[in-house]
Amino acid sequence: MAAAHVDGHEDPLGVLLDGAGDERGIERGRGAQDRARGAELGVREPWHFFWATGALSSFLDNAPTYLTFLALAQGLGLPAEVVGVPQALLAAISLGAVFMGANSYIGNGPNFMVRSIAEERGVKMPSFGGYMLYSGAVLLPIFVVVTLVFFR
Repeated sequence: MAAAHVDGHEDPLGVLLDGAGDERGIERGRGAQDRARGAELGVREPWHFFWATGALSSFLDNAPTYLTFLALAQGLGLPAEVVGVPQALLAAISLGAVFMGANSYIGNGPNFMVRSIAEERGVKMPSFGGYMLYSGAVLLPIFVVVTLVFFR
């Protein structure tokens, strides 16, 4: 399957997110829909992408969350510096997906694995909600600083 093209560059999302090709050989599907409707969501600034990607990444796998928001960013029609988006948006999406996966046990696979191993060895671990309160108290202020320093 050939990758779609965005602004004359090969689009890796064409392979990963899109389904069948159209008459021009450009893949169409969920990724193409996200790119076409990206501007409608009101997520336009790097800090928007950082927090929106991170909020979903706290509860979903990082890779599909990253790819979905990358497709949305491509739909904004901004200057294409890296994979069809400005570098600042790509950095915000990447950091939001990776950093905020630590907000819950399920946001990042190793979080849950470490919890299971620790409990198996008799270490008392916080509940799901308790972990989120603790991680929120520690991480949210750090994310606010990251936002102010890098994405405003």
